Order: sequence, then C-alpha cells, then structure tokens
Amino acid sequence: MNNQEMMALTTVDNSEFEELVKEVTASGSIDQNLYIEYDVKRGLRDSNGNGVLTGLTEISDVLGNQSINGRKIPVDGELYFQGYNVEDLIKNSKTDRFRFEEATYLLLFGKLPTEDQLKRFVRIQTDLQELSGAFIRDVIMKATSDNLMNSLMKSILSLYSYDEHPDDISVPNVLRQSLQLIAKMPLLTVYAYQAFRHFRLDGTLMIKNPKKGYSTAENILYMLRDDGNFTELEAKVLDICLVLHAEHGGGNNSTFTTHVVTSSGTDTYSAIAASIASLKGPKHGGANLKVQEMFEDIKTHVSDWEDTESIKEYLNKILDKEAFDRAGLIYGMGHAVYTNSDPREVILKSFAKQLSKEKGMTKEFALYETVEKEAGSLIMNKRKMFKPVCANVDFYSGLVYTMLGIPEEMFTPMFATARISGWCAHRLEELVNAGKIIRPAYKYVGHHRPYTTIDER
Repeated sequence: MNNQEMMALTTVDNSEFEELVKEVTASGSIDQNLYIEYDVKRGLRDSNGNGVLTGLTEISDVLGNQSINGRKIPVDGELYFQGYNVEDLIKNSKTDRFRFEEATYLLLFGKLPTEDQLKRFVRIQTDLQELSGAFIRDVIMKATSDNLMNSLMKSILSLYSYDEHPDDISVPNVLRQSLQLIAKMPLLTVYAYQAFRHFRLDGTLMIKNPKKGYSTAENILYMLRDDGNFTELEAKVLDICLVLHAEHGGGNNSTFTTHVVTSSGTDTYSAIAASIASLKGPKHGGANLKVQEMFEDIKTHVSDWEDTESIKEYLNKILDKEAFDRAGLIYGMGHAVYTNSDPREVILKSFAKQLSKEKGMTKEFALYETVEKEAGSLIMNKRKMFKPVCANVDFYSGLVYTMLGIPEEMFTPMFATARISGWCAHRLEELVNAGKIIRPAYKYVGHHRPYTTIDER
C-alpha cells in the first residue's frame, strides 16, 4: 500500500459514502431562525457587527471609530502597539534594518528598547536562529505538504520533542520558548518552501544558514534567493511588511485562538500550532492569495488597464456573482473594524508604489489603485451600505510579495512569520494574568429522545 492508497476510501462504495454525507448534513443542519430567537452572537459579533467583549489586553489597540455624543463615527484607522502608533514606529524609527525586531521587543516587553537593549535583543535572536541538520532532514524534508502552513504546524509541533521542558508553562520558560520560536520561524518558513520546491516542483534544493548580522527581513530574502542578493529597498519593504503583520489586537481569529488554547494550560508548541491552523484559513491569513487570484482574473478580462469604465463594469460583474469565483466579493476590500482606512494598507501602499518603480511595475500598481478607488463606492451602492468600505492590508500585501519575488506558497507563512511575535506576546499576557479557561456557551436546540435497541430502529 502506498501513501495515496493509505488515505483513500478504496474499500467504501461510493453510494455508501454518499449516504453517510446525506446523514451528517441532515444531522448538522440547524434552523437559522433559532440564532435570532436565542440572540446568538454568531462569529462573536453583535447585530451591528461589533465584536463581543471577551477579554482585556494592553498589547495592541485597533481603532476605526470615534464615539461622539454616544454615536460611533467612522474615522481614519489607527493601530497601536503597547500604546505607540504603528505609523510613528515606522516613520520615526532610526533602525531602518531592524524595525521588526524593535516591534517584537515592544510587543513582548511593553516598552521601546534603548539602543543597547535592542542590540542585546538582536544578538539573542541571532544566536537562536539555528536548526540542527537532523531536524531539517527528519522533519522539514520528510512528508512535504502542498500547503506550507501545514508544514509549519508539523515543524512547530515537532520542536516539542526537542525541548527538555516542553510542558513547563511558567512565564520564564514560555518566554524562552517564545524567543526560540520567533527566531526560528523564518528558517522554518523558507526551508519548508525549499523542500516543497525540490520535492513537489522538482526544483533545486538549496538550504542556507542565516547570515549573522542580517535582520529578519534580510535573512528571509538571503535564504530564499539562489544568489542571496537583494536591494536595500527590498529589505526595507519586507521589514515593514513584517511590522504591519506582527500584531492586530486580541480579537482577530488566530490571536483569539492563542488565548483560548493557552487558557487550557497546554504547551507553547500546541498553542502556536493552533494559531497557525487558524491563520491558514482563507477568511483570515489566506486572504491576500484571493486578492492575487482576483487581480489575475481582472487582468485577463480587462485588456485596457487604464480604462476605468471597463474596470468598473467588470467589478460589478464580480459583485453580481457573474465573474471570477462567483462569490460576489471584491477581495481586499472591507474590514471588521476599520471603515475610512486601514492604517496598515495606507503605509504598505506607499512602499508598494516605491517598489513598483524599482521593479518596472508601475502600470500594475496603477491598476490596483484604480480598483481600490472604485471598489469601495461600488460595494456601498450594490450592498446599500451607509458606512465607507476601505481597502485592507491584504489588498497590497500580495502585490508587494510578488514584486519581492516571494512565491505565492509563502504568502500566508510570511504572515505567520510576522504574527508569531504577537501570538507569543498574547500567550504570555494570558499566562501572566492567570485567567480561567475560556469557555463560551452553546445553546442546545435538539430534542431529547429515548434510546431504542438496534432491532427496534
């Protein structure tokens, strides 16, 4: 028996399996009116789409509205890490090469590092950027996956077996594990792709050790590229991408997963693997891939990228479920919190524009700008919405990664490589505050039935 046969339903008749599908579908179907009757906060959101308050955090703040005379008024979005505006962190930082490391320090320890503290932190992270040859061979190179997020989960869970104190959830030990994971994540991501490229795409296998003195962003580009070369702008833009994706409040799906799983008392590796599993979903971390797919479709069907009317016409077809994936969505538009603007998108867009000039892709960038400009009003008119619809960070991140030569298979793993800083900060916050196990309620709406013996059914 080979690997494919092991996972196939070769001994099950198709008609038998279809019958089981019908049974499980019928069993799992709940009357949708009951959600309204019992006022269920589906998706942990109230009737206005606002998140239900489930916890407290000091790590980051996500602002999209301002309360004036008791009314919520949409404002330009703002994102704060430990009380500092992320825009200020990026614009005012003198550490052009180590913004992500500075942001990670801030998220973990609650304050901006001094020059000496940052140097020490970078040195610690550099020292921890190691994976043994045995681990690379036995874990990363074995049983590669088409989706690299699964490869990351496998690697993270396997690190449990290499840790002498994996189940110790004291703060000092979890901080040690967090520093290890943050430092090793870029290696796990790039090596997972290199293994995928070799075993799945029949490409050259190239495993490089990270270079001492390089920032996280520089090392990603160095380890990923065959020649190891990159421009100063490329490294700077990737560094900023990592900062913008590092953290986004406690309520996003993967970070909430971190809190939920941590509250059970489980180990660090299981908690982070669960967060990666959450981020893998196309409704969360996989969104920028859908944006890229959508733009490839637009470029195929709109020959003149400067013809705004043709672009609007095709966007309306997408909204009417007549084009692209027929889901009726313009991907990269809209956000649960931000209304007027997503600050991450605003920052990333400015650097995407700079990078497009260096890469000779200004026409492609202009197409993105046109879609962004027109899509918001089209969505509002089509959906009869009264609040603005802005582009989110996923709108330009895929384009930036493409211009950087980062393959699509790495898009979501790159998100995880950045967000692990935020996950680890939230895990530590949950442990420091020793909260109860997180256990929301579900209302039972089935019917109690008497047991019948098998010959009576």
